[in-house]
Amino acid sequence: MLALHLEDLGCATVMPLGSPIGSGQGLNNLANLQIIIENANIPVIVDAGIGAPSEATMAMELGADGILLNTAVAQAKSPGQMAAAMKLGVQAGRLGYLAGRMDKKYYATPSSPTNQISQAK
Repeated sequence: MLALHLEDLGCATVMPLGSPIGSGQGLNNLANLQIIIENANIPVIVDAGIGAPSEATMAMELGADGILLNTAVAQAKSPGQMAAAMKLGVQAGRLGYLAGRMDKKYYATPSSPTNQISQAK
């Protein structure tokens, strides 16, 4: 994998593309990003293609160390608002990653207590 080879050559960080630069297509290949993030021993900065705050959140939830974007803010109808939204998206994604996602299950299991619930009268 190229990212590991770059790390072996002494690169301080790797910057895989989310999608083509300036495209706003989002994260086109989550599986490859996940493999890079899981195997890298240097920071992974997702670069290019992010067009919405939810995509920044997703990159950070995968475990990326950061994102680099410009076009999503520069071409937004309100660049200031988009920049603020991207900041919140990055913060939410990182916090969610650090908190640890619950395991996915193939069946429903209630998480609310089923006993010692007071009955309102």
